[in-house]
Amino acid sequence: MASSLIEFSKSIADAVEQVGVSVIAVLEGGRDGVSGTIWRDGLAVTAEHTIRGYDEVTIVLPSGEKTKASVIGRDPGSDIALLKIAEKSSAASLADEARSRVGEVVLSVGRRGTEGLATTYGVISAIGGPWRTWQGTRIDRSFRLDLNPFSGFSGGPVVNARGEVLGIALSGPRRSIMTIPSSTVNRVVDQLLKHGRIARGYLGVGIQVVAFPEPMRQTLGLQSERGLLVVTVDPKSSAEKFGLLLGDIIVTVDASPVHSVRSLQPALDSENVGKVINLEIVRGGKLLKLPVTIGERGAA
Repeated sequence: MASSLIEFSKSIADAVEQVGVSVIAVLEGGRDGVSGTIWRDGLAVTAEHTIRGYDEVTIVLPSGEKTKASVIGRDPGSDIALLKIAEKSSAASLADEARSRVGEVVLSVGRRGTEGLATTYGVISAIGGPWRTWQGTRIDRSFRLDLNPFSGFSGGPVVNARGEVLGIALSGPRRSIMTIPSSTVNRVVDQLLKHGRIARGYLGVGIQVVAFPEPMRQTLGLQSERGLLVVTVDPKSSAEKFGLLLGDIIVTVDASPVHSVRSLQPALDSENVGKVINLEIVRGGKLLKLPVTIGERGAA
């Protein structure tokens, strides 16, 4: 029994040590600072909300050396900021998050300024599918963790017992740890490096959920009981340019029913900016098809 506990203890310490060479401290991140994770050579990620207003931050490298890092990209939607590090750095080893299992031991690892590494461990209590932040950003996978966060953990890695990074730890509700999975972080980093920003899809309409009267459903052959009524159209937006009108009711997007604001959000993902989507709408009691090119928020 004693030898098993010793082996378990050693494996946890080994995992922390392995990932620790890729964990930095960001001193500007709040009263106690926050953590960051060296994601690629010369690049680190941290919690965006903790360093808003900063174009440059002071970081503590795994060696203990203090240096400056430039903030070269931000995505408030996923709460990820991208830092440029001049010094040679060791990128974290990423896990195949799809192979993660409920009950698996995980650790949240951070660096508390010049004090060194800190960690807490627990288990994955639940794994879910894609979800969206309150700003509409798509997160590829949901990890619910049963572990207690510590001060300054935001921006640090969540790792498995092999020291492989499942994602980035951020502050969740009621002092919980929210995990942005590695696949999402990679997508955000790629877009920030390519464009310097995360494009946000924009249609340019205000909408309201309405129920279809049963006679209308039968006459038009509608499968859904609800649609999205267009109540405002933004001037110079894609909606106006491609002919959406006040009073139109959006029924489907690319043949998929839309019956809530949330069901329209996938069409507005960043990768759809500039792409044509095919709307099916009810106008004047008739069912029409309308192709619309998705614009970019802020460009209208």
